[in-house]
Order: sequence, then C-alpha cells, then structure tokens
Amino acid sequence: MSREGQSEPADGRRGSARGFTRRFAGTCAALAGLAAVLIGASGCSHRQPVAQAPPPQALPPPPQQQQVVVPPAEAPEPSTSASGPAVRIPPTPAPPGGVTAEDLDYIATHRPILTQTGYATWYTAPYKGRRTASGQVFDDDAMTAAHRTLPMGAVIVATNLETGQSAAMRITDRGPFVEGRILDMSMASAKATGVYRAGLAEVRIDVYETPKSINSGGRWCVQIGAFHSEREALKLKEQLLRTYADSNVIEFAGEDSYWVRIRPEGDDRAMAEYIARHVQPSEGEAYLTRLD
Repeated sequence: MSREGQSEPADGRRGSARGFTRRFAGTCAALAGLAAVLIGASGCSHRQPVAQAPPPQALPPPPQQQQVVVPPAEAPEPSTSASGPAVRIPPTPAPPGGVTAEDLDYIATHRPILTQTGYATWYTAPYKGRRTASGQVFDDDAMTAAHRTLPMGAVIVATNLETGQSAAMRITDRGPFVEGRILDMSMASAKATGVYRAGLAEVRIDVYETPKSINSGGRWCVQIGAFHSEREALKLKEQLLRTYADSNVIEFAGEDSYWVRIRPEGDDRAMAEYIARHVQPSEGEAYLTRLD
C-alpha cells in the first residue's frame, strides 16, 4: 500500500478531531457567557437591593367613647313663699256629718297614732254660712272640732276624762286660741262627749288617721291675738314687719276681735316654732298654728 493511500484516514481523523474541538470550544464559550450573565445579574441585585415595604400592620381600634349619662335636673320644688298676699288654704274635703261608718270601722280595728291630753270647750257659728279654716261651712250638727296643729281632716276620738263619754269627730277648723285649751268642739261633738253642759272639760284626744303627716311637712304660721282694738293689732303688725322682714305679716278681723298672723318664708315649721318661742307681744298670746 502506498503512503498516499494510508494518509487519507489520518487526515479524516484529524478533520473530525478539529471539528469536535471547535464545537466543544463553542459550547464552552456559550456556557461561559451564560455564567457571566448570571453572575452579573446576581452582582447587580446585591449592589442595589430593592426596598420592600413592610407588611401593613393592623391599626389599633379607635378608643371607645364612654357614654356619659347626665341625670335629669331635679325639678325645683314649687315655691310656697308667703311674700305676697295671704292665700286661703284650699278646702279640705270632709264628709257630711264629719265622720262616716268607714271611719268608725277604721277606729274599731286600729290603734291611735298619737294621744294628747288637755282641756276642751265647744263653739258655735255667730252667723249662718260661716266657713271654717278648712273651707267647709260650719255645721252645729256635724261631728267636727277645731285643733291648732293636727292636719286638717284628721279623724280623732275625744274622751271626757271626768265622765268617760267618748265620740269620734273630724278636725275641720283651727283653734282654740285660748291658753291651756287644745280642742274646740261643735255642738254635736260637745253633746256626745258631755262637754256641752260643762262648757269646759279635760279630755284625751286619740288620733287615728290623718290625710297628711303629723311630724313632717305642713304649712305653718304664728297667730297672735285676740285684740279687741284694731289699732293695737295694726301697731303690733308694724313692729313685726320690721323684725321679720322676710315673713308675711297680716292683720285680720275675727268674730269680735282682731288677729295678727306671721307666715315665715315657705310657711316653714322650724321658723314658725322659733318665732312662737321668741315673739313677746305686749298684748295677746302667740300660738303655733298649722294652716293645712
């Protein structure tokens, strides 16, 4: 075999090797370029990090508003000041005859809430149609009586301590305005208790029922008299107006005499009691008196 014939395979192998080498080198270059790109991208990301906003935090709930309950303003009590003209006490209803069968039943099944002892008298109206302090027309035949401080409309039993006679009656008037006496009876009440003939008798008063409290509240005044001269009553009124400027001082005519009445501001009981203890009229007596 000649050498030229043997040289072709060698050249073919060398050509094939050179092609493989070129392909391998191209692949490596491509891989190296891709790696450079990846490394470059990684480097840029490291140098300029992208700032990411923190996850939103839940906002705290708004503070709850406390509901403030404002109590309603207390309604002012109606003024009972007696700075103006004297106002007549509204009539206190009283049944015909003074007491009823229901009153008697109540007395029979209850105990008295207050007991007093003193002297009683009786009185009659000087003229027909005369009204009592309660506003009722005075009736000689009704079982009624007058008392200075018991609430108007109170139901009582009066017992004659000398004879033992007793009867139920209702307070519808004010009096007696005589020192040492605590009860003035109508003619019917006086006859039922044996006071009519005697004219004056010691009695026990048992109070069973009152439409208003005995110890609290009430409208109070101080009544001074009786004066047989209107001039003396007016003179005392002028003196009292200077002493008790905040009170309502009036003078009025009675059946056959004159009276002076001091009504403290608001008809207050404590002030009326103070005035009754300290007033010293040169004529007449001072009596603590309940108006209602």
